[in-house]
Amino acid sequence: MSLVRSAALQNFRHCVDELGGDAVAYARLAELPSEALDSDDLLVDDRSVAAVLEIASAKLGCPDMGLRVGAAQELGMLGALAVAIRNSPSVADALECISRYMFVHGRELSLSVVDDPDRVPHMVALRYSCGEGRHPLPQATDMTMLYIHRMTAFLLGDRYTPRTVDLPHRPLVSPDVYAEAFGTQVRFTRDHADLRVPASMLTLRLMNTDSALRRLALRFLSARPRHADSSAVERVRAVLEQSLGMGGTTLSQVARVMSLHPRMLQRQLAAEGETFATIIDEVRCARARHYLTTTDMPLAQISSLLGFSQQAVLSRCARRWWGCSPTGVRRGAREDPGPSPRE
Repeated sequence: MSLVRSAALQNFRHCVDELGGDAVAYARLAELPSEALDSDDLLVDDRSVAAVLEIASAKLGCPDMGLRVGAAQELGMLGALAVAIRNSPSVADALECISRYMFVHGRELSLSVVDDPDRVPHMVALRYSCGEGRHPLPQATDMTMLYIHRMTAFLLGDRYTPRTVDLPHRPLVSPDVYAEAFGTQVRFTRDHADLRVPASMLTLRLMNTDSALRRLALRFLSARPRHADSSAVERVRAVLEQSLGMGGTTLSQVARVMSLHPRMLQRQLAAEGETFATIIDEVRCARARHYLTTTDMPLAQISSLLGFSQQAVLSRCARRWWGCSPTGVRRGAREDPGPSPRE
């Protein structure tokens, strides 16, 4: 079984509702948890994701279901990976980022740059794969390839000039429908799912990027485990642990890195019995103890590294955390390397 984030089905329910269908019933038939229809961060079997698209297509007599969902997906559905992609210096950097961190979205998904399958000079292909030796179902392939196309078009605007889109299956609707969706020629029954583009496109610089935000997103992604999902609390903690002293410690800033609306992040934390304020307080407490007991850094510098505006804030927090001043914590650690002051 290969797992994928439920964000892959973003707006699937909306598309089904528009056609008068029952998304929950189709999810049940595909052995997909109904919660996956309304959440971006559940890990689900990618076979169930592909199956629910095929079931909805058949039940509703809608052969272009994958294209409909692909057109409705938000470009930020990849979460922190989308933030890192959008803020990369160039297309090549964005693709390198995708190659390195695509596992965050799906364990076996990949998007790689390969030689042009037609051997046309100065052309390359962006190749989508759902795993070595695996053949994705047609609706899921249509959905994913349209998302990749739309994301690339968003990044490059009118500088994006795809030559062809190659799909491994037969057309599910008129080729004209595909051509309209992708804005270019679509070829079918090919060996791979490829987006063929000029090689020069890889060197193009992206516009209006934020290097600091990209660094923060990459730090968050690098802390993600490859073989286990993590809770909202763990993900927020990972962002904060990487961003203390760099800015990016407000709810809105952390939510932006995670590609969530602040209220949605608050709801996710509440569902796990936590609040953003509690998490950042715990992270600061642990980091402050580390600085005070293992370094000789001035208190003003420690305050800055914790994201406090004034040293006085550190002093107030220290008394709340441990019942003594920062200097008292430091002195106590030197006099007694055993158990730490009250926490």
